[in-house]
Amino acid sequence: MSRNVLVTGGAGFIGGHVAEAHLAEGDRVWVVDDLSSGRESNVPDEAELHVMDIGDRSLDTLFDSVRFDLVSHHAAQIDVRISVSEPRRDARTNVDGLLNVLENANRHRSRVVYISSGGVVYGEPVTRPTPETAPKVPESPYGVTKLAGEHYLYYYARVQGLEYVAFRYSNVYGPRQDPHGEAGVVAIFGQRVLAGRPMTVFGDGEQTRDYVYVGDVVAANLLAARLPLGPAGTVLDQRAYNVATGVETSVNQLARAIMDAAGREVELERAPARPGELMHSSLDVSKLRAAGWEPRTALGEGLIETLNHIEREIGEQ
Repeated sequence: MSRNVLVTGGAGFIGGHVAEAHLAEGDRVWVVDDLSSGRESNVPDEAELHVMDIGDRSLDTLFDSVRFDLVSHHAAQIDVRISVSEPRRDARTNVDGLLNVLENANRHRSRVVYISSGGVVYGEPVTRPTPETAPKVPESPYGVTKLAGEHYLYYYARVQGLEYVAFRYSNVYGPRQDPHGEAGVVAIFGQRVLAGRPMTVFGDGEQTRDYVYVGDVVAANLLAARLPLGPAGTVLDQRAYNVATGVETSVNQLARAIMDAAGREVELERAPARPGELMHSSLDVSKLRAAGWEPRTALGEGLIETLNHIEREIGEQ
């Protein structure tokens, strides 16, 4: 049955892919994005784009005009460095903006898929791969606001009956990834390799991350739209799911894998370690696997798809 789906942040890397997938499922899709970091080219032609901030009062009008069955909330301020230098700016989007979305979703009884954050919510973990029940010790204002969002969702579910699923993504990569910030390392390295330029590795390069392909993330989102939900329960993590692979890859290993996928060698330049950077992160996906999801794309395969897309973009410029 066709659903009305709102994707906030749908002009972004992941949100655009999610919007496409819902359209392929036969859903009708609306996108809300202020285009401050997203690109209009990421929005599928069949989706209806509304250029606005998620904190705008005009969002109320959109909710009143369309009965959304599902709200996929990908809009966020995602730069950790900005959150540290401007925590109020971070909170305006990730807390105040979220509350505007939740008030409207709750008023119209829309299910919400909320994108929290993986590594920054857990901080430097004791257990890896890290399960959803691990202690939450965010070490940046960004991590604090994303975790606060989960607490707000839990309140709306417990007290007002809102249906929601919270996803904690690890490092998502794939075609159309924006090469900015740590999360964009695959796109940054890919562009440099294809241009024959050196790749910069901070510190010793033994920092590890859990890289999950965007197509697998999209599959998780489609599952969340129909996932049976019981009562909100008495613990925050009951409706939270890690979306990852459970596999750690160091920066050095990633650089090697990208060169192998591209079939060419470039120099590795070393730079000082970045203060405050998490050393290791990988997430346990047993819970989402039990719900019927599987990370199906191997890193090498996903890197080839990503590099092919970068090459096409370069050719079109």
